[in-house]
This record gives sequence, C-alpha cells and structure tokens, in this order.
Amino acid sequence: MSKPEVISSEPIYKGRVFDIRVDTIREAQGGELHTYKREIISHNGSAVIVPLFEDGTVALVRQYRHAAGDHLLELPAGTLDHSEDPKLGAIRELEEEIGVTASSITKLTEFYVSPGFLTEKMHLYLATGLTETAQDLDDDEFLNIERIPLSDALNMVRTNRIQDAKTIIGLMLALNPLEK
Repeated sequence: MSKPEVISSEPIYKGRVFDIRVDTIREAQGGELHTYKREIISHNGSAVIVPLFEDGTVALVRQYRHAAGDHLLELPAGTLDHSEDPKLGAIRELEEEIGVTASSITKLTEFYVSPGFLTEKMHLYLATGLTETAQDLDDDEFLNIERIPLSDALNMVRTNRIQDAKTIIGLMLALNPLEK
C-alpha cells in the first residue's frame, strides 16, 4: 500500500514543547484522488520509566496536569531533546524526576500517543537496581514522589485512580519481567 502524498505543509505554531502544522495530503482511494488537510502536532517524543525497587514498589509522581484539570499519578517521563537517544533520555528523566540511578534499564516497548494528529512516540523502559541520588527538577516541575507496591498500583488502574495512559501501559508491562 502506498503512502499518501504530502502536497504542502504549513507551520502555524512554534512552541517550546511542540509545533503545529497543517498538511495538505493527496491520496488515491477507489480509483479517485482525494485531497484533504490534517492538523499535526509535531513532538520530539518522550521517555517513560517504570522505576521498580527491590521491595516491589514503583515510584510514581503526582503532579498537576492543567489539560486534565487534576493532579494525576504517573510514571516519571519527559520530552526528549532533539535527536536524543530515548534510553539516555530515560536515564536523565529518572534522576531528574525521582532522584535515582539504575544499574539496569530495559526497553519494554514504544508506542504512539495519539497518531491521528500527534507525532509523539513514547519509549517505555523498566529501571531496576535503583540507587538514590537527588532530584533535579526543572523550574516549572512541581511533583511529589509516591512509592507504591506494584500490585496496589495495578489495583489503582482497575479502580480508575490512575488514569494516565503511559502509566497504565508501563505498569501492565512491568509485570512480565517479574513473572520470568
């Protein structure tokens, strides 16, 4: 199957975290050419980390998310710098957000957040062999760390107390290494 042709791409917003453009696309369907527009949010991608301690707890961060209008409990994560290796981004975010380093970082998966309009791909890692250092939060990061047994965190998913998609995916996939 051939990809549709991008006829034009018009930047309409340039921001600190993402850019927005309008693409005009031409595609053949059913023997006819169709032209349409798509609004695209361009994002460098993110690293997401499941920090799993030896006692079976995971470190989650609680922070206010304005778009959701609430304080959400999430896995530590952050936007990748332009062309940054996702694993290096995960190592950086782990120490920045929860103040730990890991002796082992294992990639669990990668996924698109919302591919209908957003280019962001999240790279999900499991961090083990954790050693405490110190947080190094950005000036606009205000979060609290909560260490919760993995089984309790999964129950929080089932009862809608954890509603963040990357966190739900990460917690569910963190089970596989434990079952080996």
